[in-house]
Amino acid sequence: MAEAIAATHGAAKNKVFPNAAEALRGIVADGQTLAVGGFGLCGIPEALIAALHDSGVKGLTAISNNAGVDGFGLGLLLETRQIKKMISSYVGENKEFERQFLSGELELEFNPQGTLAERLRAGGAGIPAFFTRTGYGTIVAEGKETREFDGHHYVLETALKADVSLVKAWKADKAGNLVFRKTARNFNPACAMAGKVCIVEVEQIVEIGAIDPDHVHLPGIYVDRIVLNASPEKRIEQRITRAA
Repeated sequence: MAEAIAATHGAAKNKVFPNAAEALRGIVADGQTLAVGGFGLCGIPEALIAALHDSGVKGLTAISNNAGVDGFGLGLLLETRQIKKMISSYVGENKEFERQFLSGELELEFNPQGTLAERLRAGGAGIPAFFTRTGYGTIVAEGKETREFDGHHYVLETALKADVSLVKAWKADKAGNLVFRKTARNFNPACAMAGKVCIVEVEQIVEIGAIDPDHVHLPGIYVDRIVLNASPEKRIEQRITRAA
């Protein structure tokens, strides 16, 4: 693993890989912690998750706002018992997750959504921990240090770091500079920064210089491998309609 990471960070390398399976090759392994981007089913790295499923790696800890749905996204990895622990905020919409958690087969570390985002951001920024008012006096604060500042009580939350980040963006140039679209920008940049190695799937790959520097949401220094997924499924988590 160390050799693979060193090679991935080598100078003047080609970051573009032919498919998701090749992008994961030599990087993912049993027992790793993965930061997986996405918000609901928006902006999830579906091709990379499917390739991770096919790789057969197991004993994973997955840091992700959501746990996917049955048969899609991280739900694929839950069905095959490849995930042993989730660090998440919202875990609805997934019956298999519910079954595993209630039966004691799956570990879960719950986080308020903003706290989860900030823990990832802190991990990428090299900040070991921070105090937040969110969760004080609830089960979220159990076993954690608390302090009072200016008459308010705060909970100490530690940063989150990952061995590998799996990220979805809309567009990348060949140097890995990324552009996200709308809600997909929610957790993906923070996940990318929190990982030792970042693998991103995108809908478009363009030449270096084709993206206006002012339009870059995440610089390529954080991205190690890129794979094209030009036609993602783009599911809707809850479709709500009304009578005409």
